[in-house]
Amino acid sequence: MSTETQSPKKLSLVVFSGSFEKVHYALVMASAALASGRDVTLFFTMEASRALLAPSGWRHLRTDAQGATATSIDLSYAKRGIGTFEELLGACASLNAKFMVCEMGLRALGLENQATRDELSIETGGVVTFLNDAQQNGEMLFI
Repeated sequence: MSTETQSPKKLSLVVFSGSFEKVHYALVMASAALASGRDVTLFFTMEASRALLAPSGWRHLRTDAQGATATSIDLSYAKRGIGTFEELLGACASLNAKFMVCEMGLRALGLENQATRDELSIETGGVVTFLNDAQQNGEMLFI
C-alpha cells in the first residue's frame, strides 16, 4: 500500500516577534514557499508590525545578537550571500504574497497613524480577517 504525502497548498504566517532575525526568517520561509508554488499570507502584528512601516521600519527592529543592529546583521548576511531583508521582502511581493498588518497590534503600539510601505499592497485587518484568509489544507505558523 503506498501513501502519498501532500504538501500544504498554503502557508499562513503570524509574524509576531520584533526580532530582526525572526522577521527575516519569516520572509525566508515565505519566499521559499512561494517559489515552490504555495500561496502565502504574512500577518504582521505587535512589534513585527514595525517591519512594514515606511520607508524601512525593519531597521528599527531589535536584534537577538548583543551589540548588533538590524542594519549590521543585514549587511553581514549580504556579505555571506544570504538574501537581505529588502531582497526577501521584494521576492515575496513579486511572487504575490499577501501582506496583512494587525490593526490591534498597530493600536497597541500607538502606530495606527504611521504610514506603511507604498510599494507593498498591505491589508489592515484583525485576527478574524487573518483566520478567514487561511485555508483548510494549509499550514499556520507563529513566529
